[in-house]
Amino acid sequence: MRSTKRRSGVVTTALLSVTLSTVSLVACASTTTGPAAQTTPNTTASAAPFPAKVSTSGGSVRIAKRPTAIVSLSATATEMLYAIGAGSQVKAVDEYSNYPSQAPRTKLSGLQPNVEALIADQPDLVLVDADRSGLGKRLASLSIPVLVLPAAAKLDDVYSELSELGTATGHAAQAKDESDQIRTQLTKITDGLTKSVPPLTYYYELEPDYYSVTSSTFVGQLFALIGLKSIADKAAGATAAGGYPQLSAEFIIKANPDFIFLADTICCQATAKSVEKRPGWSTIRALAKQQIVPLSDDIASRWGPRIVDLLQTVADAVAGKR
Repeated sequence: MRSTKRRSGVVTTALLSVTLSTVSLVACASTTTGPAAQTTPNTTASAAPFPAKVSTSGGSVRIAKRPTAIVSLSATATEMLYAIGAGSQVKAVDEYSNYPSQAPRTKLSGLQPNVEALIADQPDLVLVDADRSGLGKRLASLSIPVLVLPAAAKLDDVYSELSELGTATGHAAQAKDESDQIRTQLTKITDGLTKSVPPLTYYYELEPDYYSVTSSTFVGQLFALIGLKSIADKAAGATAAGGYPQLSAEFIIKANPDFIFLADTICCQATAKSVEKRPGWSTIRALAKQQIVPLSDDIASRWGPRIVDLLQTVADAVAGKR
């Protein structure tokens, strides 16, 4: 889709003024395994006092009582809610919150929030990844708290947001357990790999028009845990583009990456075969060694518990276990 650019493991609108968001333009959820895929709500709340004050990067939010009618306009926040056992408190989620399957998906939009539609659900807590259209101020006038959980720029942001959600929903202990579990799983994945020296290189495709990510982005930092380095690091204007430069076919061919990761398999139907048909690409090392790795757009575009699944897929590819 030319109207959006998936960046840093998330999807953003093409407008520079709009911050990173969670939109994954897909029709169905991808499957996952292991503890990170917890979808059964745990209705036992932690002994957290209310009213609660949640401190976020954007300021403090006061939540008068334990919410029982949460509306999530962020696909990542939705996944986090179910992972910490707050699923039973969720009343509605946005059109892109397609995981877990039992989330009450609606036509609500996180990109163009409709206040009237939100009010109709009578929420006592609204979750967004960016405060678009002054939503926070508009709902504050109606005494509806809005918690902004922006796209993670680093791993610690994932743990911070889980903690914030735990405090906001009364599941602080479960949120800490989930963070600890993610840390443990990531460590297990990385400890089992021998990192190459110099690092193996990769081209990470956000869209067929060659938008990519550098090693400084969230995805880039995640991949660096297993010893990978993005070819986009050397692209002209990479820093000015915030780590998401648009490369050219010529640049990619010359960079000759060891791996190609396709994060546009659902939105744009990219496949190893379609990449192999691109003019001049047959000389790239990744093609010669059949190291083209398809990724789920959903999992690659969010920064919740399923980052474990993303890293495991990449690690398996590097280890030749695909």
